[in-house]
Amino acid sequence: MTKITVNDHGPLRIEGTDLQICDATGKPFGLAGRTVVSLCRCGLAANKPFCDGSHARQGWQSTCPARDLPPPKPRA
Repeated sequence: MTKITVNDHGPLRIEGTDLQICDATGKPFGLAGRTVVSLCRCGLAANKPFCDGSHARQGWQSTCPARDLPPPKPRA
């Protein structure tokens, strides 16, 4: 199972075995066997899409409490 945690005032932390993160063309990033990666939410990281801690240095703030999504709309 893959677990994604939305950290308050921080990145998306992704944990799981056999992770694959691809760019817009479908080419995978080399994760060097990592089973945990953090993805930038603030847009300030120099190493996008990965978090480099810029959010903390810049004082970026964001909380995302868990909630239930409405059912998906039917496809036409």
